[in-house]
Amino acid sequence: MIRLYHGDHNPPHFHATYGEFEAIIEIKSGKIIEGKLPPKAIKLVEEWRKKNLSELSSAWAAVAAMKSPKRIKGLE
Repeated sequence: MIRLYHGDHNPPHFHATYGEFEAIIEIKSGKIIEGKLPPKAIKLVEEWRKKNLSELSSAWAAVAAMKSPKRIKGLE
């Protein structure tokens, strides 16, 4: 599960949860800022991040402005 939170801190990032694992991932670089994910989850999240980079940047701008972001499709 991927989440962005209103009023969150810079750098632009999202929160990824996979089972009992959770990580904060920078949108631009894909770098894990905090936490950890298993290798399989890292691969899936990175594929999704690259595919949706533009949408993620727009979603970050929306939540930073305290607005609701558009929903981003998951991997198929």
